[in-house]
Amino acid sequence: MQNRIIYILLLFTSVISYGQVNLTVTPDKTTYNGKDVVNLSIVLEISGSEYNPQTKLRLPDFSKFNLIGTGSVNNAFMDPETNTVVSQSVTRLALEPKQKGKLKIGSFLITINNKIYKTEPFEILVKDLEKKTATAANTSKDVYLNMEIEDRDVYQDQPTVAVLKVYSRNMDNFRKVRNIRLPDQENLDVFPISFAKSEIDPSDNGNMASQILAVFMVFPNEAGYVDVPGVSASLNSYAHKEKIISNKVKINVKKLPEGSPDCFKNAVGNFNVSVANISKEKVEVKKPMNVLVKVTGEGNLKSMDLPKIAASPDYEVFAPKITSRVLVGTEGMKGEVMANYLVIPKKAGEITIKTEHFAFFDPSNKEYVDLGEQSLAVNAFSHDQILESRTTVEKVNEYTNTFLETVNTPVLKTTSLKVKEKNKFHWNILFTNIAILLALFIAYLGFKTWQRKNRSVTETATRKPLGSIEETEREIRENQKTDINDYFSYLENLKDHSDYNTFFQTFDELDGDVRNHYVYGSAGDFGQVLENNYGPGVAEEYRSLIQRVQIEKYAPVKSPEAMDELLTAIVNLYSRISK
Repeated sequence: MQNRIIYILLLFTSVISYGQVNLTVTPDKTTYNGKDVVNLSIVLEISGSEYNPQTKLRLPDFSKFNLIGTGSVNNAFMDPETNTVVSQSVTRLALEPKQKGKLKIGSFLITINNKIYKTEPFEILVKDLEKKTATAANTSKDVYLNMEIEDRDVYQDQPTVAVLKVYSRNMDNFRKVRNIRLPDQENLDVFPISFAKSEIDPSDNGNMASQILAVFMVFPNEAGYVDVPGVSASLNSYAHKEKIISNKVKINVKKLPEGSPDCFKNAVGNFNVSVANISKEKVEVKKPMNVLVKVTGEGNLKSMDLPKIAASPDYEVFAPKITSRVLVGTEGMKGEVMANYLVIPKKAGEITIKTEHFAFFDPSNKEYVDLGEQSLAVNAFSHDQILESRTTVEKVNEYTNTFLETVNTPVLKTTSLKVKEKNKFHWNILFTNIAILLALFIAYLGFKTWQRKNRSVTETATRKPLGSIEETEREIRENQKTDINDYFSYLENLKDHSDYNTFFQTFDELDGDVRNHYVYGSAGDFGQVLENNYGPGVAEEYRSLIQRVQIEKYAPVKSPEAMDELLTAIVNLYSRISK
């Protein structure tokens, strides 16, 4: 009976040893100095092919450490004694302690065949941290700079905050530190947060006092281990001027996960995209309108690629003007970046203006977010439709403005009397316009009465011989002719003083006077007249100049060079076609 029991126990032991899981963790030592790196070896050994891991190795809480390196090796072999397959996985972790004292490292976990295996937690002893050793490397000096980066494990294009401190035994040296220069490196984008000096800490490092000189934000744009260069400053004294440099800091820049959308470029953070028409006037065919593409949120706003307006046969797009309102703080870079596009519709009717697809990586959720394309629907009207849609009051205002523009000269500016369009109807404006028209009409009748009386007296005194019809028409045109050189001088004066609004108003007056001499009102008819009198080349030059004037008139930014070229083209053309 005893032999049977022993046999059963031996059989049960052999079955247990046939397949088993061993998970162990071993530190390289138990006591560390502040500058030492804690190396952990985690070994997972599985005997038997029926054991299948269901999860990856789960790490404990490493909030008191910086994970600066990791690696793993997998091996498999056949045990000749038990004739079983043994697979072994060895993982190495390199940790940098953040604080001194006894630090606890928790359990490593893994799930195999619906069973959780874990290691036993243990403690290590970290002596005084020597985080100021970089500053005290040369004890012969009395002033040291030290750069500290709390979060050294970030994603590509994800920010981390750096703090620059100065240390000295003599507090009087702190006021001598000047001309702080932040790191400048191709694989880093550095943005200052604050250069305000903090209060002096009299005992930050034993017998040395410290003071915060600068806080700045670092955006690494390259994966891998990246060295943040030291910050330099000048130490000015009465005797000499010396340059001091802080320590370098190595950060671990994690590569962005695989599976990014095709439209993803380099946006890391959390963003929103909107598109809007900011033009106040109705959208008209072949007339420019302003479309604003706005990106708001938190992330690498100043270095990211903004979504552009997609090309379309329905409209023409010009390069945008980029403006930003971004606040750089210790919590990150927040704000908005705006791209103001100039868009010219090519056809009448419903037009959809779309942006390119835009995606970003959210480091908090560790996932890509595809916002897709943003669209703006606008209804473009032809010139005739714009004229038909105007109310009676708007037409009266337009006629009044046209009349004031016609009698205007470069010396007497009556454009200040022009009626501005209002969203709300004002009876005062209507009555004012009627009063102005009545006064002008009465003045016109009085002038005509005086002219008839003066003519009759003159004809009675001297009777001039009548000429031919052609001579009479030529004499009338000469009497009505406006000196075009006055316009040119006035336009040049407005251009030199950057008064571009008045510049384009004066050009409209010049163009109206020249067209009136040909007894034609619209630009299209006038182009045909120029083609009949001067040929198709001059007519095409006139049409191109009018379109160029419209583009410059509504352009968000007007450069002096472009305005010089435009004025030269105006002088060259109107000098030839003016009668």
